[in-house]
Amino acid sequence: MPKVKVDGEELEVPNGATVLQACELAGKEIPRFCYHERLSIAGNCRMCLVEVKPGPPKPQASCALPAAEGQEIRTDSEMVKKAREGVMEFLLINHPLDCPICDQGGECDLQDQSVAYGRGGSRYHENKRAVTEKYMGPLIKTVMTRCIHCTRCVRFSEEIAGVDEIGALYRGENMQITTYLEHAAKHEMSANVIDLCPVGALTSRPYAYEARPWELKKTLGIDVSDACGANIRIDSRGREVLRVLPRINDDVNEEWISDKARYQVDGLTHRRLDRPWIRRDGKLQPASWSEAFAAVASLNPGKSIAAVAGDMLDCETMFAAKSLLGALGSDLLEGRQTGMDYATDSLAAVSFNSTLAGIETADAILIVGSNVRWEAPLVNVRLRKAVKRGAKVFLIGPEWDTTFGGQFLGEDLSVIGDLPNEVYETIRDAKRPAIIVGGAGLGRGGLEAALALGEKIGLVRELEDGTQWNGFNVLHMAASRMGGLMLGFAKKGGIADLIAAKPKVLLALGADEVDFTKFADSMIVYVGHHGDKGAHAADIILPAAAFTEKAGTYVNTEGRVQFSDKAVFAPGDAREDWSILRALADALGVSVGFDSFAELRAAMIASVPALGIEGLADYGHVLPAGGGSASGPIAYPVKDFYMTNPIARASGVMQRCSAELLHGEEMAEAAE
Repeated sequence: MPKVKVDGEELEVPNGATVLQACELAGKEIPRFCYHERLSIAGNCRMCLVEVKPGPPKPQASCALPAAEGQEIRTDSEMVKKAREGVMEFLLINHPLDCPICDQGGECDLQDQSVAYGRGGSRYHENKRAVTEKYMGPLIKTVMTRCIHCTRCVRFSEEIAGVDEIGALYRGENMQITTYLEHAAKHEMSANVIDLCPVGALTSRPYAYEARPWELKKTLGIDVSDACGANIRIDSRGREVLRVLPRINDDVNEEWISDKARYQVDGLTHRRLDRPWIRRDGKLQPASWSEAFAAVASLNPGKSIAAVAGDMLDCETMFAAKSLLGALGSDLLEGRQTGMDYATDSLAAVSFNSTLAGIETADAILIVGSNVRWEAPLVNVRLRKAVKRGAKVFLIGPEWDTTFGGQFLGEDLSVIGDLPNEVYETIRDAKRPAIIVGGAGLGRGGLEAALALGEKIGLVRELEDGTQWNGFNVLHMAASRMGGLMLGFAKKGGIADLIAAKPKVLLALGADEVDFTKFADSMIVYVGHHGDKGAHAADIILPAAAFTEKAGTYVNTEGRVQFSDKAVFAPGDAREDWSILRALADALGVSVGFDSFAELRAAMIASVPALGIEGLADYGHVLPAGGGSASGPIAYPVKDFYMTNPIARASGVMQRCSAELLHGEEMAEAAE
């Protein structure tokens, strides 16, 4: 490890570190625009200039200079100060004075660094150049006159998203960043370029002119649009969520989120259920809470009651429902709405065991029945990193446009038990082999066949460094799935067991994907937040809180327990789910053992201790043997990436993305 001196302070830096990283290890702030920790080094903004000895007597770009033994680095000399002032002066030559009307104002790197490192005025008097706006789709607003050509957006699209859509045209002063044909950016992570842009050239189109950052209340939350559990920050003003931004968590989402996670939140104010409803004479009529509870109690269901958990439910709501049904003597609980009935005796067999960060290190990966780009965009990013490190990827299922290459082996589940010899040998002989089973690969014997293949290959093994490797992974699509399985929200025969029991009352807890025609003889009580499919089928609607309107515990597909805070209040008469179930217990004359959210969470943790500890739950490394044969054509369950849940379906932004980006429809303006 080389030793360097930074402003007179000697320190050791890791091999391969740059001078910029050495300065940051010494606690020095180095300004930068083009450099980003997760992107390749471009070295084209020149803002990170420092003075280095031995070397030429001139400032050097620290981001592109390797740290070497014996270097003396100065970050505060007069030469460095003047050089940075000069660079900032050049950057501002063509930059417009848009700060008062720019959405980046208040959180703009250019603003901050021009104050800290710039001169008091400019010596440039010529006219500023202007660049026409580029169309990048319904999510990204462009004002390219502000662009300083840092190329972060270009590098993100190429390296992280794997879609070469953004690049540069022309040279010198005429250079422009564009999508070439000015088509919309058509990938699931496109809006991350808004966070990366250090100026106001790329901003959020739906959020334009909505608020300033200092007006917003910032709440830490967890994304529920898929099962990855991305860490997010919910920015709200009053009772409205205005935007969602990613938080950094290297183990889960690094610092990216999908476009759906970011932009579905405008659906939180549309098609909301804000008062109880009762179906009378075939039509839903508004009612009071007491009338709604009395209508459920009048049926006196006893133990003939079942509960189905939706895809975005928190663990506390599921535990409250389990307590209510337990008090009534029922164990009819299910969270797999669409009818899946895979065995849940071993949670290790239905978890993403290699972890989201660990899949990057796999060197041979077999994906069974998963369109990863749509089901888990953040996992798709990890798979690209694995391929860059040399991993071979094989896929079973209908072909889709991968961003990491890969070889498709067939569209039938039977391929699991009949892999081509060269594919089988590649996976078997790999140091870190992995199998990923998606939603379309779990049924019809797919999970059991994948487990048998995993045992044959030896997916669970000890590596040379003594660590344990478990390459068997199940990629769920529902944010509530792993939490529900930990709480026992699963029957052996799936939802078919609930149908066979013919319950008097069916509690649909935000469940919108259930085939409610199978419960024609049951009173359907929908506890949810949007007027979606579940509300249309309900006999009684009890308005509940969305994920931004309650605190909750979520477990992602790798078994990582994470906590989310309450950002805003639910609208109208809507209440938090647990309080509705607590009041329903009173109406049905039973005791559930808690009267407050704190008591509920304490009871849940006492029942399942792992839910009280933030981090990976320990499911062990022992996998069941599996066996049997799988057969049947694979059909991916997600048909439209932007329309997978009731919040997204209520979102105008998601509807526009679906129409324009997936179906090629042109969005008509109001005057048209």
